[in-house]
Amino acid sequence: MDNFLPLFPLKLVAFPGERLNLHIFEDRYKQLINECIDEDKPFGIPAYLSDQIGYGTEMSVENVSKVYSDGRMDVVTMGYRVFKVIKFYRVAPEKLYAGGEIDFLENIPDSDPAKQQRMIDLALELFEVLSLSDNFTVNTQASTFDLGHKIGLSNQKKYELLQLEQESDRQQFIIDHLEESLPVIRDMEKARERIRMNGHFRKFDPLDF
Repeated sequence: MDNFLPLFPLKLVAFPGERLNLHIFEDRYKQLINECIDEDKPFGIPAYLSDQIGYGTEMSVENVSKVYSDGRMDVVTMGYRVFKVIKFYRVAPEKLYAGGEIDFLENIPDSDPAKQQRMIDLALELFEVLSLSDNFTVNTQASTFDLGHKIGLSNQKKYELLQLEQESDRQQFIIDHLEESLPVIRDMEKARERIRMNGHFRKFDPLDF
């Protein structure tokens, strides 16, 4: 079958450029991973959301961190290209694992410099508001997929981002999300601070009537 890909459906969204650690314990996925290693071929992680499979990311096995005595494995994988599932096979022909006929989406690298700056500024502001600046560093050239897992997107939002083919559209998607969510997060952080201070001894300046 042309454009056939072994599939490992998960309730998560993997992005191109993402390194994903997987613990492999089911026989069907032991078979899938072993074949990918032996034959040096990729597999796909389609997002299984709302009981549906539609889009996912092509992955490769980067290395095997550990093999257990019962055949379980800890593997490190890397994401490459986004695909759309055209036909899904719950069990691929003559295999234990799932598979599908897929089409790869085009990735159009039309990054807009003004949007890039706005996106980075908002991401930095988010981390500052959440007091996470020491935990997250942001490269000014970071792509939208680089930021996708760091800015609090829901799985559904990540899935929507995954389907956008143009980087400029993805930049605007992230900008819209951050501009909408930052005011809410600021208010929540202020409320948390007020709650934290409640009951503490505080020094008040006397009023000058």
